[in-house]
Amino acid sequence: MSETAQKRATVYFEPVLHRALRLKAAATDRSISELVNEAVKAALAEDASDIEAFEVRETEPDYAFEDVVKDLKRRGKI
Repeated sequence: MSETAQKRATVYFEPVLHRALRLKAAATDRSISELVNEAVKAALAEDASDIEAFEVRETEPDYAFEDVVKDLKRRGKI
């Protein structure tokens, strides 16, 4: 299946969100579908970025919260 093929889905919006989407679509000369696709892509890209950050940091040592607080107190930081 080609990546340009589109799938249809039914999505229910709160009335105020639907109105805002219709107004934005009209103001930007784009369709609601384009706006929703863009928003979903942005959300998924943020998720991918978060997953990558977790993977990069998974080799870092873990510190217990209590130990960090005790160390801050010992060093006069709190």
